[in-house]
Amino acid sequence: MTLAQLNKGEKAIIEDLNTDLVPLKLIEMGCLPGNQIELLQLAPFKGPLFLNVNGAQVAIRKETAEHIQIKKALIDAVSYTHLTLPTKA
Repeated sequence: MTLAQLNKGEKAIIEDLNTDLVPLKLIEMGCLPGNQIELLQLAPFKGPLFLNVNGAQVAIRKETAEHIQIKKALIDAVSYTHLTLPTKA
């Protein structure tokens, strides 16, 4: 399944992308395998897709979205980087 097939409001996990056809700026913003992506809005008449990628809102062409392989997320991905482990007293 590609990102171009996602419906508004759905979230997915990026599985793979064609680095030759996906702009470097999009990759730098976190459009990488394993990251969660959400389709916020879909413009009419094959217009751009508005996405949330790593907290950044970006717009990409539908043609670009066709080169990003995804799997639908059943639940929200959770980041545990902000947690700290308890220490012994």
